[in-house]
Amino acid sequence: MNMVGQTLSRLGESGLYVLSDLGRMSLFLLNSLRGIFIRPFRWAELIKQIQFVGAGSFWVIFFTAISTGMALGLQGYYSLSKFGAEGMLGSAVSLSLVMELGPVLTALMVAGRAGSAMCAEIGIMRISEQIDALECMAINPYRFVVSPKFLATIISVPLLTALFDLVGIMGGYLTGVILMGVNPGSYQQGMEVSVTNHDIQLGIIKSFVFALLVVWISTGRGYFVHQIRGAGFGAESVSRVTTQAVVLSSIAVLIFNYLLTAIIL
Repeated sequence: MNMVGQTLSRLGESGLYVLSDLGRMSLFLLNSLRGIFIRPFRWAELIKQIQFVGAGSFWVIFFTAISTGMALGLQGYYSLSKFGAEGMLGSAVSLSLVMELGPVLTALMVAGRAGSAMCAEIGIMRISEQIDALECMAINPYRFVVSPKFLATIISVPLLTALFDLVGIMGGYLTGVILMGVNPGSYQQGMEVSVTNHDIQLGIIKSFVFALLVVWISTGRGYFVHQIRGAGFGAESVSRVTTQAVVLSSIAVLIFNYLLTAIIL
């Protein structure tokens, strides 16, 4: 009975911790979004964050997109050639990128590059008591630190997703048309006929949702680094929480990708 009681006690503590953490993160999301509308807004910081999240992620998005598109072109040609349907290669590549791979891979790359940096930055500000100092000076830390990162990520990720789609389609064209000899007219026509406004809207909606998930989890983990169980102390806590933020962001993106596809498709 003693072991059963200890097990139930640990389960209860874990459940209470999860509920408490969800409550903290929910309030953090509301305060961060509200901070966007509090004046005066920090436009210089917003531009700085857009440059960091958006322009700073250009090359990693470019090379990920071109390699993904080229791989899709090769695999698509190999699969479609078995049925004599090589002309549908443009349709297969464009739909895969616009609806699924573009938004998902862009969000994962941003989470790994920018999300981890935002989590570490805010985590260091928390353990070095910079956030506490802002509160002591009656400065809203959400408006000052978090909200510009939220808005910059929400603006940058959809644009990076559009870049990913465009470069990926070009990569599929390189391998399918130039290397494998698919008719360029059929590649373009298949793309134009198959990709509808509904498909593009699905990709746009996904990119906005994924952007919000990545910045919410990344900044929230850093902001509450001192309250996360098992994170440790000092630099160790920041490193563990940063890893946790990237993992949770990636898992959230994959889960919501399926949910959004099932709801909207």
